[in-house]
Amino acid sequence: MRTVEFPSGVRVPAIGQGTWHMGDDPSMRAEEIATIRLGLDLGATLIDTAEMYGEGAAETLIGEAVEGRRDEVFLVSKVYPHNASRRGAVAACERSLGRLRTDRLDLYLLHWRGAIPLEETLEAFTRLRKSGKIRHFGVSNLDSEDMQELWSAPGGRDVQTDQVLYNLTRRGVEWDLLPWLRERRIPAMAYSPIEQGRLVRNPKLVDFARRHGMTPGQVALAWALRGGDVIAIPKSSHRDRLKENIAAADIELSASELAELDRLFPPPAGPVSLEML
Repeated sequence: MRTVEFPSGVRVPAIGQGTWHMGDDPSMRAEEIATIRLGLDLGATLIDTAEMYGEGAAETLIGEAVEGRRDEVFLVSKVYPHNASRRGAVAACERSLGRLRTDRLDLYLLHWRGAIPLEETLEAFTRLRKSGKIRHFGVSNLDSEDMQELWSAPGGRDVQTDQVLYNLTRRGVEWDLLPWLRERRIPAMAYSPIEQGRLVRNPKLVDFARRHGMTPGQVALAWALRGGDVIAIPKSSHRDRLKENIAAADIELSASELAELDRLFPPPAGPVSLEML
């Protein structure tokens, strides 16, 4: 598994495991747990979740799945904006830790920007880090102006990542946000890198993948990883699809393949408002 480096020097797998909607369907529980455990075996040891996912159901499922293997995992969770106050973030983190059956998070993110000032959230994150309940912190769904504000706030330069919607059909962040992050060597974390599965049915991508001997999902993931500073967190509830996803880490798209994908899925020609799912 190739890796990506955070500003702290910590290296994590370039392909992790997303968990949005995991834990929602009781009939899928055994397969979802088996999939997470297989992902650990195959090197996808970064697991991303949030208190929002099933209102804690995903965290509870992950806690069960990684029991006895916690030290293998780089565990990421996110706090609701309305919980991201000085006291609220600390309490929310403690609830997440309880559901995850662990004493610390490796990375804790503000899920998106809300009414609570960024400076206050940073205070809470700093407090959590000093107490050992989180190792690092970052943000999610913050656009360039938000990141600039965060960067100028006390403690803001300790941010490790910005988790954003990024895939072949959602390239707006390439105009200004990704360059801003790259200047500061902050990797982006791409959620929904296969557009919640829709890209595997995209006729243009299906044709491209067939002609180049890959699956559409593998093309989408290999494309997201092409620069070496993006972490992709596709979600899969099935072991077969998980294996396919992880195999994409070994694919290096050629210059001609990347140029063709640019023609099929053009990059932005100007500023684009940050998209969210």
